[in-house]
Amino acid sequence: MRKDKERTMSVTSGLNASHDGMIAAPRKRFVKKNREVPIAGLVERIAEGSRLHLAKGITLLESTTAVDQKAGQDLLQGVLPKTGNSIRIGITGVPGAGKSTFIEAFGLMLCNAGYKVAVLAIDPSSTITGGSILGDKTRMEELAKHPNAFIRPSPSAGTLGGVHKKSRETMLLCEAAGYDIILIETVGVGQSETVVRGMVDFFLLLVLTGAGDELQGMKKGIMELTDAIIVHKADGDNVKLAKKTVREYRQILHFLQPASPGWASVALPVSSLERTGLEDVWEMVRAFKETMEKEGHWQNRRNVQTKDWFRSMINDRLIDSFFAEQNRKEEVANLEQKLLQGSLTVTSAVDQLFQNRTGD
Repeated sequence: MRKDKERTMSVTSGLNASHDGMIAAPRKRFVKKNREVPIAGLVERIAEGSRLHLAKGITLLESTTAVDQKAGQDLLQGVLPKTGNSIRIGITGVPGAGKSTFIEAFGLMLCNAGYKVAVLAIDPSSTITGGSILGDKTRMEELAKHPNAFIRPSPSAGTLGGVHKKSRETMLLCEAAGYDIILIETVGVGQSETVVRGMVDFFLLLVLTGAGDELQGMKKGIMELTDAIIVHKADGDNVKLAKKTVREYRQILHFLQPASPGWASVALPVSSLERTGLEDVWEMVRAFKETMEKEGHWQNRRNVQTKDWFRSMINDRLIDSFFAEQNRKEEVANLEQKLLQGSLTVTSAVDQLFQNRTGD
């Protein structure tokens, strides 16, 4: 009797009961896997500046399900005419340089001046959950509360350069939502910071004072990518040393190839704690934009970045489709075994792999 009662309850739990005790028609349930995303409404609300719907749109883009990926691309297509009007700034730095502290101070200054600022904080990924570890909304608490700011922490998911693979598309959504300035904080300095350089207009490098050891450890390639170097934490007893460090970096930048044509990379001292030097950084960015637009380099750089992004996605798609073919992974594994045994050269293995593919 008890089991029959439980079975009856489970069957009728989703039904409406009328006032006279009769069972009414079942409610319409929301089936997640078959849901239809109202893209037109989402496009409209994002264009109106809704942070809630902007967050929903980004979640849609970052989803790995086929339904969401299709909806995400429809969303991007819908907002495309409203994109491209922001200043995109990439920010990287040595460990402990205070990237998040600088971004909060810099972002608050811009927000208080009437600008809308979006921060895409790319966090290291957890090896257990795959999610963000650092949680930049917690570290930028004051900025996160400002009505003109939007902060989105995203896991890097192991992507080179510490940039989420959907960061470019996320930027477009933020632009459609009316954000004037987009700040992209990366995980840190590394050889793959070229990924960041390839998606922003202006690239900032944060360093600490005491340039001696830091200069020796700083990769020349990273410095050649930067449009400006910020000597951070230039406050208190550290002011004199910060100014000395700025002079040393300026001397080095003088001998390096400029990261942007027609622009001489500069070094500036900044204290996020005392809120000094932040206005200088913004004036520098504005001067950079004016110079690049006057010489025609601003749009040209963006065009090149779009083409590079397109070709990069072609490469990714080709690799995915290659390994998706039947028996392809097994064939690769067998060839790898022959390589390790020394019975086949790498070039011969690749040739054999593609010959087999052509003959399928």
